[in-house]
Amino acid sequence: MPSGVDETLEPGPLAPAVVGLALRKAVAVSRRVGRGVVVAADTVVVIDDEVLGKPAGSAEARAMLTRLRGRQHQVLTAVGLVDAGSGRAVATAVVSRVLMAAYSDAMIGAYVASGSPLDKAGAYAVQDLQGALVDAVVGSYTNVVGLPVEETRRLLAGFGVPVSARTEP
Repeated sequence: MPSGVDETLEPGPLAPAVVGLALRKAVAVSRRVGRGVVVAADTVVVIDDEVLGKPAGSAEARAMLTRLRGRQHQVLTAVGLVDAGSGRAVATAVVSRVLMAAYSDAMIGAYVASGSPLDKAGAYAVQDLQGALVDAVVGSYTNVVGLPVEETRRLLAGFGVPVSARTEP
């Protein structure tokens, strides 16, 4: 359920700003649903101390992907939970490092033309193109996908929400 919250980050240190945004999203949705535990998340890509959000269009997506190519950056995802009935709220932030591949201009062009990068922070998804954009992830892979599963599982368990145990493939 979309929160309808303005996704502009508050000024100041990045991790608390992203955590605050995830919590604002969870609170907004919890007010509409009235009961249950609401999970919300927000992900940002950071390179050279600059946040790369979702690109405004194809040209910006191309510029972001060119800037990231062959370089390392951070992906920070904040997860917020709110119990709609009690208002109890918790949140956490997870940081992973990502080393991008040295992909070609042609790959950037084809990927941007697909439209996929236009709704993603940093203009990419780690799982797109069978992972060809990324050489390595240090830390939580699911964080880079957009929801750090292990940390979310722990937060849910703290709210008494039953969660399945992790199973290996």
